Amino acid sequence: MSDRAFSVILLPTAECNVACEYCFEYKEPLRLSLEALPALTESVLAHMEQEGFGECEVYWQGGEALIMGPDWYRKAKVIMEEAAARRGLKFVHYLQTNLIGYSKAWNDIIFDMFDGSLGTSMDYPNLHRKLFSGSAGKYTEVWRERLEEVRSSGIHVGVIAVLHQGSLDAGAEAFYRYFVEELGITDFQVNTPFPGGPANEAETEFQLESGALAEFLGDLFEIWMENGYKNGVQVGPFDALINHFSGRPARLPCIWKENCSNQFVSIDAKGTVAQCDCWVTSYPDYYFGNIFREPDLSRMLSESPARQKFVERPGKLVEDEDCLSCRFLSICHGGCPVRTYAAMGTLDSKDPYCEVYKRVFSQAERYGNELRKKAVLAV
Repeated sequence: MSDRAFSVILLPTAECNVACEYCFEYKEPLRLSLEALPALTESVLAHMEQEGFGECEVYWQGGEALIMGPDWYRKAKVIMEEAAARRGLKFVHYLQTNLIGYSKAWNDIIFDMFDGSLGTSMDYPNLHRKLFSGSAGKYTEVWRERLEEVRSSGIHVGVIAVLHQGSLDAGAEAFYRYFVEELGITDFQVNTPFPGGPANEAETEFQLESGALAEFLGDLFEIWMENGYKNGVQVGPFDALINHFSGRPARLPCIWKENCSNQFVSIDAKGTVAQCDCWVTSYPDYYFGNIFREPDLSRMLSESPARQKFVERPGKLVEDEDCLSCRFLSICHGGCPVRTYAAMGTLDSKDPYCEVYKRVFSQAERYGNELRKKAVLAV
């Protein structure tokens, strides 16, 4: 058994307690039952054994993951860890939540199951995350209250910020200062958007012009290096890229995996299996199968015509695009398939943010080389 890790993005519910305008998910009143969880767990463990994975990272998302309640997670943890122990395998759990439903009743399970850490999301400026009965401003107010409650309990918080046109209009400096200086966040990740799922009016805010997006991210990179890098502020994906180019261990985001089909899947409350949460909640034509009807996950993945398209994608990009001539191919691998599909209706094209990534890679390479030289001189 190797020390390689397999990842599962697990969606125990499709329900949500907020009304974000740009959400790409189809919402259904579905929850994963504790009675069904053992079968799902055994399928994942059997696949891990067959493929030689010693550990599985489980990313609990939604919908909204906290809708399940803390007691559900206590029982789920026992079910999954006992099953893993019988096979000499291991689960490591991560939690992603919008925080709106958080209370201190969650603290015990957050420390016990999620190692005292969670991830959440907030945009700047927040124009599109809304409560069912309130404005974006009210959402932000409630979220900030919950954020302070979580941090006062000693829980580590990482934040994902999805860029939109309002972010670009505000500028990189205001964006950085909001998270780091106003909120006191020292661990956040900047995500490029994609207009996926059901069409809605907010999508135009997330169809960003590549030149403007590249300029924003380039400015943000410089601001972080000047003000945050040496002070321990982590900004993804910049920090992982710096590590990569300076020769240190680096874990790059999923959009730049060699082939995401080899490393993770997503499973929803119905047992639907697809490449990631974006696919499992939005694109039925790309489902791999159902884990409750086809419990042999390894066979499902090997025989799924939909998954085969993901497996073949890197080779097709090398043949049909200009990726082979790009010096960053070994990092990017053609970029994110769901961003490509949402923009172009096909998997067999490179990520539409290709030029944006090149700008960020070039900056990270320059800084990484400088750090590498300093390390050599210091020896």
